[in-house]
Amino acid sequence: MSKQYKGDITPQETWKNLSDNQNSILVDVRTFAEWKLVGVPNISELSKQPHFIEWVDFPDGHINENFAKQLHSVAPSLDTPIYFLCRTGVRSIAAAIKATESGYTHCYNILEGFEGKQDEAGHRGKVSGWQGRNLPWNH
Repeated sequence: MSKQYKGDITPQETWKNLSDNQNSILVDVRTFAEWKLVGVPNISELSKQPHFIEWVDFPDGHINENFAKQLHSVAPSLDTPIYFLCRTGVRSIAAAIKATESGYTHCYNILEGFEGKQDEAGHRGKVSGWQGRNLPWNH
């Protein structure tokens, strides 16, 4: 059985690939509330900006019916390497699958997501994920 998207990749590998390939993009599929309250990846050092396309809306959790159309507006070429990011690496899998079903050929899920797993105190962003791996981000 073939994979439903290109593969899973660590936050550090994502940073390297975004750096190495100018055509690659980062798509953050979390909600508007998460972007505003938790923070967003900062890839300006790579002369890039993340793209923000909600996979589900908040607070209802409905899947964004315009996801593929919105993705196409930021990545018109179906061979664009696209790295999908969510909080912990779950919604980003669904987004990578949807993008692949829409014809994109290089869709990756970023393992651990932006915040990663919880630490002993129940806080995220400390032990894994984009934040926990100390990659640049803005609050």
